[in-house]
Amino acid sequence: QVQLAESGGGLVQAGGSLRLSCAGSGRTFSSHAMAWFRQAPGKEREFVAAIIWTGGSTVYTDSVKGRFTISRDNAKNTVYLQMNSLKPEDTAVYYCAARPYYSSSYSSEYRYWGQGTQVTVSS
Repeated sequence: QVQLAESGGGLVQAGGSLRLSCAGSGRTFSSHAMAWFRQAPGKEREFVAAIIWTGGSTVYTDSVKGRFTISRDNAKNTVYLQMNSLKPEDTAVYYCAARPYYSSSYSSEYRYWGQGTQVTVSS
């Protein structure tokens, strides 16, 4: 079992940066793919980025390509989301999620979820 806890959210002006962290507990963190999803008010949860268990492959939704970077440190049981050039439309609650080994862009395929961290980008 993997327990996840996000941190690093906050209020930032458009064009600014934030780094989200997701700390995982449990021996099996390193054998899980990790992903970030986000949910804006009144909208469905959407995929943002994912990284496979080894860290050797990443995938992003088109709207964040070139601005966001997902990475992981298995020694620290932590996954990161570096967010640069933030836009007001990035405002959402950001969730990290885990599933065994290989990533997916479908939220239904992730077994473990964190509680979320709020990111607000002002214009």
